[in-house]
Amino acid sequence: MPAWVIVGLIAIVFALIATWAARRLLDRRIGEIRAIILSVLVFLLSAPVALWMLQRSGVLDDDFAVAVEGVIALAFLALTLGWMFAIVVAVVMAVEFLWPTRGFRNPVTAFREALRRRDRARRYAQIVAIGSRHGLGLYQRHRRGDGDDLPTALVAALNQAGVTFVKLGQALSTREDVLPPEFVRALSTLQMDSTAIPWAEAQAAIVAELGRPLDDVFETVDERPLAAASVAQVHAATLLTGEAVVVKIQRPRARAQVTTDLDILERLATDAERRMEWARAYGLRALVVEFARALREELDYRVEAANTELLRGAIARSSDAKLLVPQVYPQFTTSRMLVLERVEGTPFSRLLPGDLDPERAVAIADNVVDSVFEQIAVRGVFHADLHPGNLVLREDDSVALVDFGAIGVIERSMRHLLVPFLIAILNEDDIAATDVVLLLCAPERGTSADRAALQHDIGVVLTRIHNDTGDENVFRALIDVLRGHRLAMPPSLLLVFRTLASLEGSLRRLQPDYDMVGHALQRAPHTARLMNSPRDLLLSAQSNGALLVEQLRRLPRRMENIGRSLEDGSFVVQLRRFSNPTERSWLDGLLGQVTVTTIGIALLLMGILLAVANGGPELTAEVAVSPFLGSIVALGGFLLLLRSLRRALRLRGDVAEGDAPEGEA
Repeated sequence: MPAWVIVGLIAIVFALIATWAARRLLDRRIGEIRAIILSVLVFLLSAPVALWMLQRSGVLDDDFAVAVEGVIALAFLALTLGWMFAIVVAVVMAVEFLWPTRGFRNPVTAFREALRRRDRARRYAQIVAIGSRHGLGLYQRHRRGDGDDLPTALVAALNQAGVTFVKLGQALSTREDVLPPEFVRALSTLQMDSTAIPWAEAQAAIVAELGRPLDDVFETVDERPLAAASVAQVHAATLLTGEAVVVKIQRPRARAQVTTDLDILERLATDAERRMEWARAYGLRALVVEFARALREELDYRVEAANTELLRGAIARSSDAKLLVPQVYPQFTTSRMLVLERVEGTPFSRLLPGDLDPERAVAIADNVVDSVFEQIAVRGVFHADLHPGNLVLREDDSVALVDFGAIGVIERSMRHLLVPFLIAILNEDDIAATDVVLLLCAPERGTSADRAALQHDIGVVLTRIHNDTGDENVFRALIDVLRGHRLAMPPSLLLVFRTLASLEGSLRRLQPDYDMVGHALQRAPHTARLMNSPRDLLLSAQSNGALLVEQLRRLPRRMENIGRSLEDGSFVVQLRRFSNPTERSWLDGLLGQVTVTTIGIALLLMGILLAVANGGPELTAEVAVSPFLGSIVALGGFLLLLRSLRRALRLRGDVAEGDAPEGEA
């Protein structure tokens, strides 16, 4: 049999054994084919070196014949193969670290991901080009030195980038506790107006959602849209039963673009959290995930239909409802199409100062403020996007709301703090206002609130507001104070303040000098009475009383159990930390890894010392017992260190994969 065939067979056998042992030692997830190829390469490259070492050790003579007893020769051969195996393990682990193993992927899934990567690359190029055109490149801004118009340039770029980035800018405009005022003001101007798609395309989309011809549902549909935005456009229509409705149809390509944009944003946020401390401190990926969830819900018009009905129900429960919510036609509503009752009237956005008599304008505005504050403070459900285009003035001076893609929900416990906060502002009570603020807001991580300084700053704001005849908004001023003291306000409360700020701008379309905050504060005691009706107080007292009675009933038994445990010596205090099995498992693994690493280092050092000592009986003419044993001990320590290092790298990889967005892990 030729020598090369024998060498090849030995290499294959060695590769199979080394692969099996390496996967057992390191991780079964390591690819078999890769490990076999690397084992063969290591064997072929190290075999000449191994033969040379056996010659230098006196095990083989110059003709590669065995020069010592068979047992000693087998021992040296086993030691040599052991070190070759250790080299295989080290090489496999190094390659695995640089190029992790990935399983065979479904061809369909791989093709879809390739298409998504192509779409992301195109979208990246578009976004970069848009930013460059508006001068948002770092080099351009440094060269031009015009940082003062950065908010304006940012708004223009977001408007051109499409629906996802417009929505992102609108969401950021509500974070007055994070962004500077000039950015908040600029982002608040973002609008979604867009060129209408042709009627043929809109008609095809409506027919596709209906699943039947238009004539089977509508008597007429106006081909000219009432409004057009980046996501959808609205057409006036009449049902066969005679009801006047509007049809809100989503643009056919809007959802695909939003999906690509959200994928890009989630990946950028994940990468930012890995690289930048501020992104981890703010929880950037969690914020982007929440934004993506809200935007996907907004693209599902069934969610908007549910929001509409929720707000209709809340307004119907009001004692004196002054707002109108259009009716939804659920039988014609799908995820991409919404059919609503048509609201006749004039949007606030089309009103100019002086169009209405001042007394009439103030009366309408007062009614809107009363209703909105009742929805926020009493019902806990409110329209969260009250810009002028979403408020429609009807002929009977009632006001209708439209576009329910965003509604706010504020829990009862926070509502019970909101009204005392308003009353404290009305009474210029800085102590009570500070108490409520500290109950509502939490300091940023690693900071603590200076109560005295906070109370002073809040008192200054309240005094200035009560003595100023200007139109300064108390909510914006208080948010500036909270930002200065690094207090994080709950998102739901920020949404309330943002909604009120939008409402104030809308109501000044009716009357330019209308004081919404002043009227709202004057109505705060009335709102408090609505929240604390005799029935509500009775039910609260009843539930709290029942809870107290149940706790008192259980108290003697608990005291008896504690006393019995103390008496028989079985009283145990359980610490919360490491009480969970997962935490204990993590701690056990950490201690085990430390132990293995320590033993591996000790064995490696001991092996080196034995090899240097060069003492004891001679096994061959060149090697004594001490170096031979040292090589064996060092081999064991080296393998233990490789295993410990592999576990550490695997743990880091698992953490990174857990933070990665779906499809990237």
